[in-house]
Amino acid sequence: MTTLTQPTSPTRHDAPTAGERVLPPLRIGRHVIDSPVVLAPMAGITNRAFRRLCREAGDAGLAASGATGANSLYVNEMVTSRALVERTPETMRLIEHDPDESPRSVQLYSVDPATTARAVRMLVAEDRADHIDLNFGCPVPKVTRKGGGAALPWKRDLFRAIVSAAATEGAKGDVPVTVKMRVGIDEEHHTYLEAATAAVEEGVAAVALHARTASQAYSGTADWSRIRLLKETITSVPVLGNGDIWSAEDAVRMVEETGVDGVVVGRGCLGRPWLFADLAAALNGTQVRIRPSLGEVTATLRRHAELLTDFYAGDELRACRDIRKHIAWYLKGFPAGSTVRNRLALVDSLAALDDLIATLDPDTPWPGEAAEGQRGRAGSSRVVALPENWLASRELDADQREQVAQAERSVVDGG
Repeated sequence: MTTLTQPTSPTRHDAPTAGERVLPPLRIGRHVIDSPVVLAPMAGITNRAFRRLCREAGDAGLAASGATGANSLYVNEMVTSRALVERTPETMRLIEHDPDESPRSVQLYSVDPATTARAVRMLVAEDRADHIDLNFGCPVPKVTRKGGGAALPWKRDLFRAIVSAAATEGAKGDVPVTVKMRVGIDEEHHTYLEAATAAVEEGVAAVALHARTASQAYSGTADWSRIRLLKETITSVPVLGNGDIWSAEDAVRMVEETGVDGVVVGRGCLGRPWLFADLAAALNGTQVRIRPSLGEVTATLRRHAELLTDFYAGDELRACRDIRKHIAWYLKGFPAGSTVRNRLALVDSLAALDDLIATLDPDTPWPGEAAEGQRGRAGSSRVVALPENWLASRELDADQREQVAQAERSVVDGG
């Protein structure tokens, strides 16, 4: 285990002007989340190291706004139910949480109700999670072509069976289950209203909607009117909105336009975990905002690499390979220079990272608009990869049932 340095606190440059609270605390089952914000699970991103950075920032934001209580909800990256019940070493590492992380949240992916039940039963019986989220929003072809992710709600019987299995097993340990979904497969095949209604009937504690279809992936603009309609339709459990929240102001605007009970943030926090401080402050009605200097940003980058080293049991090389994808996000808008950026993208040790950081001017101020806005790849719309004849019926036929079963048996994380 590495010895971890103390967290840095990026400078607040805006005066803490108080106002009315935008949203009350978010209630998900027995959990009360004072800052009604959820970190979206992102593969290869929301591991224990990144969640810790976000939690520390969120704590600072709550303290600055004068609020007390639980921080935002930070969801682990998706793991497959099959790999979990088989206890593959990588999956068991992925569901690790810090001792002080609460609630401990895990997102599951599955295309089989029986495996879903076994996975949730394991998490509950072994006290490995306080909250479980089910993934019905992933648009990645390797997932949808097996009938999973955003493709699955099209099959009403399969969707309801998986949600029921998870909710039933979760209830045995008072572990709430939530679902995250998309609008549908494409503009001709929407599923979100019907699926959300079914999920609530089966006992979920909240529903989150990424307001894009699977065919959009991350392109175009999220249609927040879909979130508003979902909120008008589902009244018995919290409805959470996801899509195009790049700033605290975006989150406040989503609440005003849709009436949601909380917001889900994904790509907006890439390279800036302090966004959770901004969000905590904004939704608690204050104007505190983090505007870090380049020195404060690189200190956060360095701490991220150190936490990753701990996450990978002291393997600096693996940690540095992981941090490489974050570097462009951290340095977005700063005048770092292409040579330094390219060398940072090849860093292979913490010492090498320190040497490169030392070449940057720590007094460089926050670049403003150049560092704001969209982060991560948007891509373009596409035809969704689906199992054969998937759209022909809203229920599974015999061939599809066998195909889905085979897909579940073949699943391994990262496959």
